[in-house]
Amino acid sequence: MIDLTLQEIAQLTGGYLDQVADPEQPVTGSVEFDSRKLGPGALFVAIPGAKVDGHDFAAQAIEQGAVAVLAARPVGVPAIVVTPEGPEGPEGPEGTAAPAASNAEIYAHDADGSAAAVVRALSALARAVTQRLHREHGLRIIGVTGSAGKTSTKDLIATVLRAGGQTVAPPGSFNNEIGLPYTALRCDTQTQFLVAEMSARDVGHIKLLTEITAPEVGVVLNVGTAHLGEFGSKANIAAAKRELIEALPAHGTAILNADDEAVAAMAPHTRAKVEFFSAATPPDPRARYVASNIELDDVARPTFDLRVDGHTYKVKLQVFGQHQVSNALAAIAAARAAGVELSAVLSALEGHTNASAHRMDVHTRADGVTIIDDSYNANPDSMSAAIAALGYTSAARPDARAIAVLGEMGELGADATSAHAAVVEDLLKFHVDFLVVVGHNANCEAMAHAAKTQGISTTVVSDTEEAVSAVWEIISAPPTGVDHPAGDVILAKASNAQALWRVAQELIQH
Repeated sequence: MIDLTLQEIAQLTGGYLDQVADPEQPVTGSVEFDSRKLGPGALFVAIPGAKVDGHDFAAQAIEQGAVAVLAARPVGVPAIVVTPEGPEGPEGPEGTAAPAASNAEIYAHDADGSAAAVVRALSALARAVTQRLHREHGLRIIGVTGSAGKTSTKDLIATVLRAGGQTVAPPGSFNNEIGLPYTALRCDTQTQFLVAEMSARDVGHIKLLTEITAPEVGVVLNVGTAHLGEFGSKANIAAAKRELIEALPAHGTAILNADDEAVAAMAPHTRAKVEFFSAATPPDPRARYVASNIELDDVARPTFDLRVDGHTYKVKLQVFGQHQVSNALAAIAAARAAGVELSAVLSALEGHTNASAHRMDVHTRADGVTIIDDSYNANPDSMSAAIAALGYTSAARPDARAIAVLGEMGELGADATSAHAAVVEDLLKFHVDFLVVVGHNANCEAMAHAAKTQGISTTVVSDTEEAVSAVWEIISAPPTGVDHPAGDVILAKASNAQALWRVAQELIQH
């Protein structure tokens, strides 16, 4: 973060100083809400949660080198105190994100508004810092959203932007009203690019996030059915994603997926310049950035021809799955819009490897068995892409079997049961041999029943430990007449709450 005094931070957040001996004391370290990450000169953000209240760690934070605590009440040590009412009323400082329509877990147990007050203050601080860095040092902010692939694309964008200058991007999926300002406050006077991943739980949420970090370039990947239970309709999901490009300035650039009609239809809703990308066959004629002649190697890493502005370039990716081609096009377009030279972008892109855990993370053991760990999250679109990668990888190996270890996809609303049954269409399309369903609930039972009806060898287990045993039983018995199969391929995928990464980890390590 840029150096700010405690008095300046109090003014920016609408708080007051408590037990601060020197208001001109600067915060020279990082801003952290995890006390384990604190170092000298840091600012500790005390967020009250359902199980742990950050205020209880205030004294420890000071002992570890923090100069003050951003808190919702006095904590007996130097603090900037912000209250639910605040000097400007319950909405907090002007322009900061208010949680009025939010269903985030952080607010679920926030009876007195303390969590909301601290989050608003964090947002106000991030907004002020990024505005100053943009105004005085030319910081450029690139926002990315979509129903599937946000984090993978965010990682790709960060890699190619680093070819043009110092870049800050969120770790993992820090894409909400806590993770976004936390990431933004990593920026300093040397930072040239900030990648802002933006998720939505309701219409209006992304609009609030764009008020924390105002993007000049906005990327919309797709509109799917993730979180359909929260939004109520696909049209509402599209409206929420559209808020990113609606927030762009006239001199900005909207990067839209021409292969998703719901995304392409957003073009009239922005003041910014619009550029399309397409990985379809044939490509969409509106697209400036086009991928063709897509080929996958034996672990589903794509190679393709990039066509842009009348020129063609051969691109080989080190990430896995054909869906990554579309993500790569989005990253290329975003980096070009941010001013990075195409030659530098393509060189960086070919060196990019998976940066976020449990997202198309592919491991091949010494015995040739390959595990695809895509267990961080799941919705119908990402599930389809992962099963495709499983199918392509197993098909490239003589006698290899495709084994899908799947769990529940959360937050799909009234269509959840049918969506889980529909997964079997992809299992059939990509010739998956075995299905291990983890969980005994209506959604998992619907998936298992549909698979058995279609003749797929299906096992239903209660937990990850039983899932590992089921997979071991399969891979320990090679196909009839095959002494040495080339190496079976296993996919582990479900919503993050199902923790199927444990299955992948156990299979990789043993």
